[in-house]
Amino acid sequence: MPSVAATPWSSAAADRPAVNDCEVFGDGFWGQPVNALTSLAFVLVGLAILIGYRRGGATRVVYGALVAATGVGSVVFHGPAPSWSGLLHDVPLVALVAFVGVDAASDVAGRRLSPLWWVLPTIVAVTVSEIADAARPAAQGAVAALAIGACVVRWYRRPLLRQTMATALALLTVGALIGTLSRSGGPLCDPDSVLQGHAFWHVLAALAVWTLTPVISERTGSVQVVPQDR
Repeated sequence: MPSVAATPWSSAAADRPAVNDCEVFGDGFWGQPVNALTSLAFVLVGLAILIGYRRGGATRVVYGALVAATGVGSVVFHGPAPSWSGLLHDVPLVALVAFVGVDAASDVAGRRLSPLWWVLPTIVAVTVSEIADAARPAAQGAVAALAIGACVVRWYRRPLLRQTMATALALLTVGALIGTLSRSGGPLCDPDSVLQGHAFWHVLAALAVWTLTPVISERTGSVQVVPQDR
């Protein structure tokens, strides 16, 4: 079969970076149609955060923008998949994870932390990933581990936030499990199906991000414990 000529917005199916996400790549703009279209869930959630949440000021604006950017990067990654789509996919996603971690750390510390706290780890992790592809899991995993650690401390220190955080975590866990089992060669992988496990991951992760929104920008002074009547 003749190879597909690569253009700035397309590449040969065999070279497309999301090939391990099971769904067959077509030659058109949408590439993996189900995975690409469900990536729009992040864009919709990001816009909903920007429009619907007026409390939280600049913190929630940044959060919503990163969520929407994650969706755009994922659409390009699963769709036309140009040579630079991996970078466009990784930067906002790693930044979003780092941002959530720093927001949790800010809450626990009781003070606003500089944006450099999430910008610098993002730059380092993505740079390492681009220089040495084998180091990608470790570099990006380190950012995720630090963010998870900060969120665990926040969960322990802020009882009123626990239910919301637990719900978001449950959605992420189920989505990650389905997505992992649906990787290429996995037990739930069916390349030609319209029911793609990675697509479920997109939708559940976007729902988790939306669920977590009320927690973002909450600080020690804004979380009040209502005393019980005796």
